[in-house]
Amino acid sequence: MPRAILTEPDWSEVFKTSPDPAVESANERCRDMASVEWRRVVPVLEVAAGIGEVDHATVKDLCVCVARIDQAERDLSERGLMVTAERGTVKNGAATIAAQYRTQLARYIRELGLSPSARTAITAPEFDDDDSDIWD
Repeated sequence: MPRAILTEPDWSEVFKTSPDPAVESANERCRDMASVEWRRVVPVLEVAAGIGEVDHATVKDLCVCVARIDQAERDLSERGLMVTAERGTVKNGAATIAAQYRTQLARYIRELGLSPSARTAITAPEFDDDDSDIWD
């Protein structure tokens, strides 16, 4: 079976352009982070797990999670864990958002075999370039 090659998504469709400079700056960084993660994991997954087009949405969502975690962590670094709101000092909502994305990211890591423990459950597919078999 020949190797499948997943096409990287157009991240500007996920993280839209915004007229607000602050939002656009965050979305631009998210586009970059998602792209870096895609280029990091897809080559490994194509060989180790034999992923194909059917897995595109899952891998795309994993990359979105990584980008959003980065965005939430940057907000926490800039504004702190506690922020001043109308009712006084409250927990920064970015902490909750980061935790939720991390929970989802952990699921994707297990699903795709991206952790040491998850990799033990995955057997790499055998790639057969022999086109002589009529059943290929």
